[in-house]
Amino acid sequence: MTSSDMDIDEGVDPSEFEGGAYWFRQGAKGAFCLPTLILMMAFVGFTSLAREVGLTLTEVLLMSLFMWALPSIVVLTGAMSAGAGLISAAIAVALSAVRLMPMTVALMPVLRDGKRTKTWHMLIVSHFVAVTAWVFAMRNLPSMPRAARLPFFAGFGSTVHFVVLCSTALSYMVLPAVEGPIAAGLVLLTPIYFMFSMYQASRTSGDKAALILGLILGPVFYHFFPGADLLLTGFVGGTVAFVGWLFATRRAEL
Repeated sequence: MTSSDMDIDEGVDPSEFEGGAYWFRQGAKGAFCLPTLILMMAFVGFTSLAREVGLTLTEVLLMSLFMWALPSIVVLTGAMSAGAGLISAAIAVALSAVRLMPMTVALMPVLRDGKRTKTWHMLIVSHFVAVTAWVFAMRNLPSMPRAARLPFFAGFGSTVHFVVLCSTALSYMVLPAVEGPIAAGLVLLTPIYFMFSMYQASRTSGDKAALILGLILGPVFYHFFPGADLLLTGFVGGTVAFVGWLFATRRAEL
């Protein structure tokens, strides 16, 4: 869904609505889209994996509610099934969530509306930062009035969170166990979809080069440096892409 899909109600002047309630509702309406559906399917795959390792419905819902980012949830589930200790599991989850820090840092200036935005506002909505909400926000928020961005994102993120929690509970209770490969494929839907979405939303050739280098270097680093493959792929691929883009840009200016 692109920014053109997120037009507000026809016949309404956006400048007339500076209150947060209107934009919160618009964000909630925007949550019913393809990315949310794909995320729901990914969590269906996770519930099957969780059932196999013996997690209860309460544990699944608490993990989904407080951790939210699916890769971190899968990492914790794997650590629990392997009998890892609390400290080891916490370190593994923390490392898997490191990727969310630069995403949050990049999104906060887009959401902030000067002194009107309180720190506790940002702390609350930062919980919704994951690939789904981040890509959607970075593609749609810049074209909106600044006063609308925070309530819109809050409406979008909270609605996606609620819908996914409901579908997770329903799939755990109703759906039969899904075969392992199928469940893994469902979990993989989200990163595949948003990889293509991020490529489409890339604004510079350097962004596209970073994604392509990530695809190439990821399997290589996974083979030679398992456990550090994601960090190395992001660092090396991103650095090479940025340096190459910077060199090409300066050369074109000469």
